Amino acid sequence: MFRAICVDYLNLLGEDLGPLNCKELESLEKQLDTSLKHIRSARTQLMLDTLSDLQKKEHSLNEANMTLKQRLIEGHQISSLHWYPQAQQEVVCYDRQHAPQHQTDEAFFHPLDCGPTLQMGYQTDPLSAGAAGPSMNNYMQAGWLPC
Repeated sequence: MFRAICVDYLNLLGEDLGPLNCKELESLEKQLDTSLKHIRSARTQLMLDTLSDLQKKEHSLNEANMTLKQRLIEGHQISSLHWYPQAQQEVVCYDRQHAPQHQTDEAFFHPLDCGPTLQMGYQTDPLSAGAAGPSMNNYMQAGWLPC
């Protein structure tokens, strides 16, 4: 009995197949196919279960993420009211004429004395624009090129 089990085991491993006839080889092939089907089925089921668990975790993490985003937005709105309590009553302007001055802010904030818009390189006077700098007419001067 033990010897037969050992021979069958060796046959399943693909060893000692020489003395087997065609029927025994076909039977061994069916056993291997059946075993592979069971293994593949179990592996597929395990993968599907794992996929299902991961999808549930993804769904719960998405819900937690949405909850945290909502709490962050609410917390940001509350903290902005704490930092600037008059935010609902005053409109914040960045023009120097309308900027509110508080005594506590003066030690840390010194406003710049400049206009509300910045126009670098833009000449409003057409006469001074021609003398302001290089233009396309005098960009390439022949005197600096080697002859």
